Amino acid sequence: MIEEGSIDKEGVIPIYHQLKKIIIQQIEKGEWKVNELIPSERELTDHLAISRMTVRHAINDLVSEGVLYRKRGKGTYVARPKINQGLTKLSSFTEDMEKRGLKPRSKVLHIEEIEADKEVAEKLNLKEGDRVVEVFRLRLADEQPMALERSFLPADKVSSLKSLSLENKSLYKELQEKYHLNLASATQTIEISYPVNPSDARYLEIDLDTPVLLIERRTYSEDDTPLEYVQSFYRADRYKFSIEMDK
Repeated sequence: MIEEGSIDKEGVIPIYHQLKKIIIQQIEKGEWKVNELIPSERELTDHLAISRMTVRHAINDLVSEGVLYRKRGKGTYVARPKINQGLTKLSSFTEDMEKRGLKPRSKVLHIEEIEADKEVAEKLNLKEGDRVVEVFRLRLADEQPMALERSFLPADKVSSLKSLSLENKSLYKELQEKYHLNLASATQTIEISYPVNPSDARYLEIDLDTPVLLIERRTYSEDDTPLEYVQSFYRADRYKFSIEMDK
């Protein structure tokens, strides 16, 4: 438990901000471990002799920042540190997770051949109504849901993709080994969004009004032919992106 007297109630730093810093220190020192239940709001209120509203303010901030997470009806827990993904190299989700010592897994929700709508057709330089293969997967790291991913590929280039098992496999590796399609470059955008529907929110284990990172990517072959268009919803409390910039 946090030491009594660790809050300076007469200081200029807001009490909720002091409490946030103390909670982070508890986690960094290993006093509170990942996925461990922290003291309740009432316990912190009574122990530190501060208002429950102040405690709730601090905890809400830390939940929003991805330091803590809540389980409805159970309490508040220490979250796993966010995964930091660079933006300068084209790599697969599987490769990214393995580099960080995490166990990646993909749950294939469906693989279907469909007609390209206007948006998908434009992204892949196809005609509206042309056939594409949609791969819809839930991406997990150490069994924690990280992202929902919809990939669209020209059906004439991946005709037998529906028959392949992509559970726990890298799609990019399969494209290279099975179809000899070398992914050379990509363009990507990132913006704040929300789950499209309740089922997407359930897959990600979040509320429907929880912000997510919407990532859209077009991947190209060595001759600049679009090979893939991807729409991904990443949990913003478990993922962050960074880029190095030179002047």
